[in-house]
Amino acid sequence: MTMKRTELEKRKGLAITNAQRQSSNRYGPAQTMPPDRKAQRAADRAAGRVPFAVKLPSELVARLQACAQRDGRPLNELVAELLLAGLAARE
Repeated sequence: MTMKRTELEKRKGLAITNAQRQSSNRYGPAQTMPPDRKAQRAADRAAGRVPFAVKLPSELVARLQACAQRDGRPLNELVAELLLAGLAARE
């Protein structure tokens, strides 16, 4: 006896559901971050760095990226240096 396509798909779904129930993991395999990302976050935390999101005009971001690339250093370092210089000039 041949089964309709919908019946085949239904059985596949039941097989997946049963496999998940047996593994006692309701949402499937756990998604983990790559270890290098975790290590980077730990290193940032240890150095006292925190994420800080800012919305800037695209022209300014392009200039910052070009300057960082020209100097051959990370954008984070360049922005931190410029902020420190700007704050020092204001005070």
